[in-house]
Amino acid sequence: MKPDFTDRVLDLVERIPPGQVLSYGLIAEILQDGGPRQVGRVMALEGAAVPWWRVVRADGSLPASHAINAQEHYRDERTPMRGNGSAVDMPLALWRFDDDVS
Repeated sequence: MKPDFTDRVLDLVERIPPGQVLSYGLIAEILQDGGPRQVGRVMALEGAAVPWWRVVRADGSLPASHAINAQEHYRDERTPMRGNGSAVDMPLALWRFDDDVS
């Protein structure tokens, strides 16, 4: 990982529009650096100041410890959810980012 990886992850997360999401793996792909676990580590250690609820697992779910706190954000932002609201509807909520983010 490059030294500025943390800043780049946090900058990208701040750009995700309300009601949309990216997965940990997609963030790594966009930045062309690290992987889902490295992005997850950044979010766990440094992500409290950015809209962390907009970063989800590839299946649209959040870690159980975050799911309850995220629900209010999802309602407020009208994030598309699937089923009983336990996961984000990835095809509808996925942010179609610009190519110039890396």
